[in-house]
Amino acid sequence: MLDRLKEAKDFIFNQQNLQPDIAITLGSGLSDFVSQIQNPIFIDYKEIPGFSTTSVEGHPGKMVFGTINDKKLCVLQGRVHFYEGHSLDEVCFATRLMKFIGCSQIILTNSSGGMLDQMQAGDFMIIEDHINLTGQNPLIGPNLKEFGPRFPDMSEVYSKMNVQLLEKIFTEKNYRFHKGIYCGVTGPSYETPAEIKYMKTIGGGAVGMSTVPEAIAAKHIGLEVCGLSCITNLASGISKTPLTHEEVKEEAALAAQKFNEVLTDLVIKM
Repeated sequence: MLDRLKEAKDFIFNQQNLQPDIAITLGSGLSDFVSQIQNPIFIDYKEIPGFSTTSVEGHPGKMVFGTINDKKLCVLQGRVHFYEGHSLDEVCFATRLMKFIGCSQIILTNSSGGMLDQMQAGDFMIIEDHINLTGQNPLIGPNLKEFGPRFPDMSEVYSKMNVQLLEKIFTEKNYRFHKGIYCGVTGPSYETPAEIKYMKTIGGGAVGMSTVPEAIAAKHIGLEVCGLSCITNLASGISKTPLTHEEVKEEAALAAQKFNEVLTDLVIKM
């Protein structure tokens, strides 16, 4: 793993010379954010040694380097998922690579199903914490001391400072938002109404098929984590219509302008 990360790092710096401070992972249908980046340099995932490519619509599979104001960024335009058949080492490879290329912070975004009573499609949820319902953990196996301790503390996975910063940005813009707990599941089937009822009972606010493994790996390796969900649909049993990935992409596209504005402000103020 260390050799693969070093090889990927060397390849990236042979392609471009910007050393980023902030990494951003874009969820389903949210890839338009890269239009905000100044002087962007695109690298296809398939060109990077050891990098897995995504097979999911709404995830273009490109790494984008550039700046917003004076902030240097590396944006992951899409992610790979456990349900695609990848191991969690592969799912978290890009996250760990962000630390290796110099990032100190990572913003994890996703499109998710809303469970809170007040939620509507097109809302946002600032992730305050998560519940790992995947039955998996990216830290299982030998611990690499270069990544972090064997038993990392998870009492504050998502930076409280960035939660407060996002809350201030949403309030100033008068955009609908919530704060809550993200439930991570494996997918790819959507959840049953009974599963959603259970998640609500244990405190879940939104549910999705990503983010949790990356957040764990990021915290372990020493990245400061910020999480933001775009509520693209109401969860099963709450929604009055069957759930589809097309709906997720459509709602994400409708929320794109607000998402881009909020994320741009967040980057500038971090």
